[in-house]
Amino acid sequence: MDRAAAKREFPKHFDGERFYNPDAPPPFGFAQVLRWKLTSRPEPSPRFVADVEPTVPPRRVERGQLRITLVNHSTVLIQLPGANILTDPIWSERTSPLSWIGPRRHRAPGVRIEDLPPLDAVLISHDHYDHLDLPTLRQLAPRHNPAFVVPARVSRTLRSANITSARELDWSDSLPLSNVVVHCVPAVHFSARRLFDRNLSLWCGYVIESQEGLVYFAGDTAFGSHFAGIRAKYGAPRVALLPIGSYLPRWFMSRVHMDPAGAVAAHELLGARTSIAIHHGTFQLADDGIDTAKKELLACRRDPSFLVLRNGESVNIP
Repeated sequence: MDRAAAKREFPKHFDGERFYNPDAPPPFGFAQVLRWKLTSRPEPSPRFVADVEPTVPPRRVERGQLRITLVNHSTVLIQLPGANILTDPIWSERTSPLSWIGPRRHRAPGVRIEDLPPLDAVLISHDHYDHLDLPTLRQLAPRHNPAFVVPARVSRTLRSANITSARELDWSDSLPLSNVVVHCVPAVHFSARRLFDRNLSLWCGYVIESQEGLVYFAGDTAFGSHFAGIRAKYGAPRVALLPIGSYLPRWFMSRVHMDPAGAVAAHELLGARTSIAIHHGTFQLADDGIDTAKKELLACRRDPSFLVLRNGESVNIP
């Protein structure tokens, strides 16, 4: 890592009450949401696709190894020597505050929650229901007692589920954990769990630094200059986990979600040796069908180093 560059701070992103995206337009408000919903023409998707064969990851990996398993959506198991890290875990049937309404899953998780190896850390990128799923966290906390790492002002949501050990990070903050250091980095997105709490908490990505190289988990993000900033500050990642789905219609979604072409551009800006697509294939949260993003990415990627994994599929990163 360039230590001199690491001392540089990211731009200001808090006005004293709410967080915001520096140098990026704000997400649309209620009027535009209503316009989208009234004019929406979602692509059809199968109600449920029974093509997932759950796998069982190893309990640990050996020195020099970096193993990535896509569980579903943005839930990824990152295995480094001495550190098993899970991102934005969701095993619930719906991404919703209620169990009986809201977007329903179209594919099963690729790893059963009881088959997870011991978890050392759980990284939460922001408070949206498809990324911060309290029913899942309530299961993980007593089974694994991991370190929960969350953006600024998100720990209070975890406290509502009696999870009191969450560590909050702001952009540029770092947290040493078992054999790794977790760095909190910018994303272009927003936060909200209720009608009137928009942007009262932060959103982020994470760079995981270890002897095996850098892992970048982008969380949810639109395309932006932050990718170049992350590379300048931390270096090129060995592997980047980049969102590709929930991107249509572009007039509405471009402020908060990348499309597949944007993810390819981010992969190149980051200089990632390997990238893996996330945030697709399980929940239909926008007008694109559950497999549209995968097809678009395979059509527009310029080399095979940008991978699309099935739920439950693992890869050992070279």
